[in-house]
Amino acid sequence: MVVLKNVAKTYRTRRGEVHALSDVSLHIEKGEFIVLCGPSGSGKTTLLMTIAAMLRPTSGSVCIDESDLYGINIRERAKFRARNIGFVFQMFHLVPYLNIIENVLLAGRVFGQNPRADTAGDLLKQLGLAERAFHKPAELSAGEKQRTAVARALFNRPQIILADEPTGNLDPDNADSVLGHLSEFHRSGGTVIVATHGQTAERFADRVVYLRDGSIEKSG
Repeated sequence: MVVLKNVAKTYRTRRGEVHALSDVSLHIEKGEFIVLCGPSGSGKTTLLMTIAAMLRPTSGSVCIDESDLYGINIRERAKFRARNIGFVFQMFHLVPYLNIIENVLLAGRVFGQNPRADTAGDLLKQLGLAERAFHKPAELSAGEKQRTAVARALFNRPQIILADEPTGNLDPDNADSVLGHLSEFHRSGGTVIVATHGQTAERFADRVVYLRDGSIEKSG
């Protein structure tokens, strides 16, 4: 379970304070597929990064399975994130000089171990990328890059996958493919939280949470 209580995030700029999140409280059950929806600047990405243990809130608490993410030190938080959370970025964030299977294997190196190439290969096969395993990111289409990012997020068998605008750079067919793979993870018992300003992901969701001006406008 993911529990946010009275979460706020304020940035101080030369023009004054910017309230990215304001008193956000949200419960997400294990195994839910949640879509965070709202216009640009509504706080979706900030909320997602906060849940991902990547961005400390100004106030409030974020707990996953009763672990207070910001009540532990940076090293323990990084370990928790690596073991429990997979993240899919809109811009893919693949390492350009590594091939696709090496990019996926990077996820396993956070534990200081030698991750298994056959595990990465199996994931790429499931995602229709077996023939691209030894290609560099520049040789892939946008859809293939995003499926590679999904494989990397799945590699450590996380309990939660967070995706920030995962279909923003994709055509409708590739968007459906990526969301379909996230839905398969959800059907296997995983929790999925997708931030998007469009409606493509909503048909996959158990629940849609609408944000506006850093606050939850509607949930259901």
